[in-house]
Amino acid sequence: MNPRQRKTSTSPARRAAFDILLRVETEGAYASVLIASLPDTSLSREDRALAHEITLGVLRWQRWLDYFIERYAARSIRELDVQVVIALRMGFYQLRFLTRVPQSAAVNESVNLVKDSGVRSASGFVNAVLRKAVRNPGDEAGVDIRDPVQRASVETSHPEWMLRRWSAFLGETEARALALANNASPTTAFRVNTRRATQDETISTLEAQGVRARASGLVPGAFLVEQGAGAVARAAEQGLIYVQDEASQLVSLLLEAKPDDRVLDLCAAPGSKSSHIAALTQDKAWIVACDVHSHRLASLSETCNRLGVHSVDAVAVDATRELPFRDDSPKFDRVLIDAPCTGTGTLRRNPEIKWRLIPDDIARLAGVQLDLLTVAASRVRGGGRLVYSTCSIEREENEEVIGRLLERNQSLRLIKPNAGELVTPQGFVRTFPHRHEMDGFFVAVLEKN
Repeated sequence: MNPRQRKTSTSPARRAAFDILLRVETEGAYASVLIASLPDTSLSREDRALAHEITLGVLRWQRWLDYFIERYAARSIRELDVQVVIALRMGFYQLRFLTRVPQSAAVNESVNLVKDSGVRSASGFVNAVLRKAVRNPGDEAGVDIRDPVQRASVETSHPEWMLRRWSAFLGETEARALALANNASPTTAFRVNTRRATQDETISTLEAQGVRARASGLVPGAFLVEQGAGAVARAAEQGLIYVQDEASQLVSLLLEAKPDDRVLDLCAAPGSKSSHIAALTQDKAWIVACDVHSHRLASLSETCNRLGVHSVDAVAVDATRELPFRDDSPKFDRVLIDAPCTGTGTLRRNPEIKWRLIPDDIARLAGVQLDLLTVAASRVRGGGRLVYSTCSIEREENEEVIGRLLERNQSLRLIKPNAGELVTPQGFVRTFPHRHEMDGFFVAVLEKN
């Protein structure tokens, strides 16, 4: 977009949200990354918060919003310019979900966004469609859809195929509850970086800055922010804490690494779990952190430097192939695979994922995951531990992958992890947004005979 086409009548927050949503739609970018990369000088704290709310809200409720756009416009979304679609989604979201935003602002700024984006001729159309929404505030989404799954797809703003899968796994009622939980903003969780200060010292420092946080009832060492997000962000930049979901923190705890252990983290970037393991072992273990992408390893190294971690060595490795270790080299006491996956457990944070995934992705990734596990199993010493985790809800990426691994590798056995009520009857760990108010994770803990 030509900056000279911009109009000062459009707020900076909405401009930022529009640009991010356009990149998500046309470039396959990730909204959370783009929001985090917004320059501090470009937006006020209030504008940044509004841009964040509109961007993620539009992505979470996209199917719901599109239903009304098509209904009031009397044409398919596919027939409209992408700039028009994004401006309409933003306008509808503000009208229906942000009651503090005046209706006139929601309509007029969406019209201005269309003008600024180079499709000025559509401004009247956008105005007419949004004015119709203003006149019909009581209209309900999906009321004219007879098929129950199609209607639920609109009501919960999730793809039909995803809801059908979850209904088969969890039942219709719980699948709906999961989908709605995915559309809620997650609570910020963090862990104290004990390489910088003790937990008590850091929590006292945060409290003095106006932060109110409570300890997690399910994950030791995790804290949930109730107030003071700004101070939490500054503390994270200083390396005093690390912002990380409770479920993600749990994975490192289940590895049960000890000082002087040799630890292999095969899918390590951006360093959340490697740096956590280092802290848990007082920075005295030797942690080999691998990733296939060198630029992601650079991010991992930056994370470790910020946190004061020195026990992590970053290595570029394709872990689906034979690892670059000599046959006679010592094997590892602990091996972690936080595997690439569909990410269906993180839709609260990355809602665009649900609009990009297709069912075939699940089987494809399950094949990659089994390859990773097979390679990893060869590097675990006798009596050592292998931990496999995903942020996916899909059984094919979780229980079924582990079942296939155990069928082909008799030297491994599943052990019951120390995770309380999060342990399933089969001996795995499962977390869900709608049950536990944390990301959806799966963890299997295996031991080498």
